[in-house]
Amino acid sequence: MVSQGSSPSLLEALSSDFLACKICLEQLRAPKTLPCLHTYCQDCLAQLAEGGRLRCPECRETVPVPPAGVSAFKTNFFVNGLLDLVRARAGGDLRAGKPACALCPLMGGGASAGGPATARCLDCADDLCQACADGHRCTRQTHTHRVVDLVGYRAGWYDEEARERQAAQCPQHPGEALRFLCQPCSQLLCRECRLDPHLDHPCLPLAEAVRARRPGLEELLAGVDKNLAELEAARLVEKEALARLREQAARVGTQVEEAAEGVLRTLLAQKKEVLGQLRAHVEAAEEAARERLGELESREQVAKAAAAFARRVLSLGREAEILSLEGAIAQRLRQLQGCPWMSGPAPFLLPQLELHPGLLDKNCHLLWLSFEKEQPKDSEKDGAGSQGGEEPQSPREDGAKTERKSAVQLHSRDGAQTSKEDRPQTPQEDGAQTPKTERAQTLKESRSQMPQEDGEAQTSRGGRSNKKRKFKGRLRSISREPSPAPGPNLEGSGLLPRPIFSCSFPTRMPGDKRSPRITGLCPFGPREILVADEQNRALKRFSLNGDYKGTVPVPEGCSPCSVAALQGAVAFSAGARLYLISPDGEVQWRRALSLSQASHAVAAMPSGDRVAVSVSGHVEVYNMEGSLATRFIPGGKASRGLRALVFLTTSPQGNFVGSDWQQNSVVVCDGLGQVIGEYGGPGLHGCQPGSVSVDKKGYIFLTLREVNKVVILDPKGSLLGDFLTAYHGLEKPRVTTMVDGRYLVVSLSNGTIHIFRVRSPDS
Repeated sequence: MVSQGSSPSLLEALSSDFLACKICLEQLRAPKTLPCLHTYCQDCLAQLAEGGRLRCPECRETVPVPPAGVSAFKTNFFVNGLLDLVRARAGGDLRAGKPACALCPLMGGGASAGGPATARCLDCADDLCQACADGHRCTRQTHTHRVVDLVGYRAGWYDEEARERQAAQCPQHPGEALRFLCQPCSQLLCRECRLDPHLDHPCLPLAEAVRARRPGLEELLAGVDKNLAELEAARLVEKEALARLREQAARVGTQVEEAAEGVLRTLLAQKKEVLGQLRAHVEAAEEAARERLGELESREQVAKAAAAFARRVLSLGREAEILSLEGAIAQRLRQLQGCPWMSGPAPFLLPQLELHPGLLDKNCHLLWLSFEKEQPKDSEKDGAGSQGGEEPQSPREDGAKTERKSAVQLHSRDGAQTSKEDRPQTPQEDGAQTPKTERAQTLKESRSQMPQEDGEAQTSRGGRSNKKRKFKGRLRSISREPSPAPGPNLEGSGLLPRPIFSCSFPTRMPGDKRSPRITGLCPFGPREILVADEQNRALKRFSLNGDYKGTVPVPEGCSPCSVAALQGAVAFSAGARLYLISPDGEVQWRRALSLSQASHAVAAMPSGDRVAVSVSGHVEVYNMEGSLATRFIPGGKASRGLRALVFLTTSPQGNFVGSDWQQNSVVVCDGLGQVIGEYGGPGLHGCQPGSVSVDKKGYIFLTLREVNKVVILDPKGSLLGDFLTAYHGLEKPRVTTMVDGRYLVVSLSNGTIHIFRVRSPDS
């Protein structure tokens, strides 16, 4: 490729696709140049012309078709000259496979064919035999012609000389060379064209016309080169700005998750605390009530017994008997009547729930985004800024100068803005419960202190003044569309595992001849990963910090596809074979697989002494000796031939998880092939499921390459939501693996690897 500002060589113009039509992809025929300087065949342009207009296939610029048709477009004599040179180098008349002399038939009356050509005249553009070549130099008319060896000419040794002596032919008068430029008409003329109708027009010889017009064209070209340099600089600046945007978006996305989870943890802690207080209050009240109830029941039984005895004596006793007991009965009854009976139930303290005013306001947003406009640097503003100096601040700006806060902010109870490290106050921390009479006032103040949509705040940092425009709104993912919201199947507190970015590194090494194409990943040893680079036919070792540790040698000619690490061995698939090799590259055994499948997914069993491989819709498990331990079809015989597992992994529970491209779903099955769960819902966004990984708790991480996502499913295959998106720098994720059940390794299509630490909800 010719660099900007350099002059292209003739060899580059002849050997590149410059002489090929971009429409028919063949060598140009009757080349016509559009005003946008793109050249195509005349017949190809005629097919594109419609309604008197034509759209360039390359730059999409629309140009009007001349009234005379596409043939009236400018003929590209430059391309015609190069085509003539290419055709001449390719050969002319052949006899017995060799070029023939062009002059011999003329001297012999045209009755016999010419002899074999050994030379070529660059001025006449004729192939000559040795005799004609010797005589060609002996005539007055042709003694200055340049005759060269035909073999060297065909090899391209004399292309530059041939171009210098090559004359453009007049399209109206065959055999006549273009010699003049008509200045009023800006038209190239031969001697015949010069006579009529341009006889009275001022004309210049071509060399003189080129000398007169070349400086103007070179000046215009220099201006375009300057514009190209500015465009390249602007493109680099735009790419850097986009990179900063993605980096900041990933950082803000992490802050949003941390802030939201912090609020959820605080809310759940408050829930636990309030429910504990409620439970303790009820238990204490119940204990006191039980004591009072026991005392009341005891007194009730004593009073009932005394009343029954007195009533029985009065109704059944004789006079003497009644009178003998009258004193004791009266004393007991007076004693019971004078007992301090409880006039009513004990005054229970009834619990009441007081909610934060923000929870009752549907317009209250705990999270919002603020966007700050990047200001150009001092050197970019005025061309020469002072080193280390700050821009002059107005009194207003100087008074409002504050430390820039995080782009993600929380709204506290009293309406003030706090950073994500500040924990929102709870009603318990704020003192007593807010009375209902104060609730409306508090809510009013909270609303009045929310950020306005058109409000702007000015801050200063590093000598720059930044204007922020804040607005209220919900945070949206920058991926194509969000996955369905988590359902009621979440365990525990309802929080999902979340990613913490660890590091990123490329996998291309100095010895690689091609760009890496990562098709397999697996954990390898303590805090290491093994990378299958199919394009470079290598198994590369990297630490979780991105340090290159060397390679595991593979058999010559093998291109590893999927890889898994066992106890002291490495298993990988290549072509239609499954290999087990030692860490130093010694092949222990190989097994032939089905030829009907393009690639075979390999996964290590949790025990580390067996390897599973997907083969034409079923799973085969081999032991360390290479014997087939088990073989099953996910779902049993009913699904035979319907499964096409292209990615496979195992969970710590011994289950198999695979991406089924035939069913376009993710399937989870046990060691016997019984399907435990399957998901093929809208969370896949219509994409074919990609690589799968499982953490130590059984959560499934599924790669969706087309939408730049990694979604998370529960151990039974139910979708929980998004785990990684474009916020986290995902661009065409390809393969993933889980290391130590805590680190998710993601490879991108460009050979880069991102590593994220999976933080569990309860950590």
